[in-house]
Amino acid sequence: MLASPASSTKEFMSREVMDQPRCLIVEDQILIALLIETYLEEAGIAVQTVASIAEARAWLETNAANIVIVDFMLKNGPATELTGELNRRAIPFVIYSGYPLRQSIPSELQGVPWLKKPTSRNDLLKIVLKTLMAMSGQALSAPTLHS
Repeated sequence: MLASPASSTKEFMSREVMDQPRCLIVEDQILIALLIETYLEEAGIAVQTVASIAEARAWLETNAANIVIVDFMLKNGPATELTGELNRRAIPFVIYSGYPLRQSIPSELQGVPWLKKPTSRNDLLKIVLKTLMAMSGQALSAPTLHS
């Protein structure tokens, strides 16, 4: 039995969405979160945004992320426990913070990409794509970097 054109389109769209890298953004400043969402969605990355560590944990219980962008200092405190959990789950993450990278950061954050706010669209996308490709061990369909 042949699939109807509508069901074929649905199946294609579902496959396309499933093939997209998926990013969880943990950011409590709505304008910054919206800006990051826009950058990533324009680059073909599926995005979910939450504003707290508790929301991030709840989302991760039922969803999978290929990468997480974390504002290190959230309203309810530093994201140290969340980053530890991401390390345990082997989910790559990028810190996007208004605080500069310091020499005395916790050992679990050594080597983690750290972007200081504000960062350009291209710099953010380069780090996200580099991190995704390093963790996947394969080339992703490269989103377009527009100026």
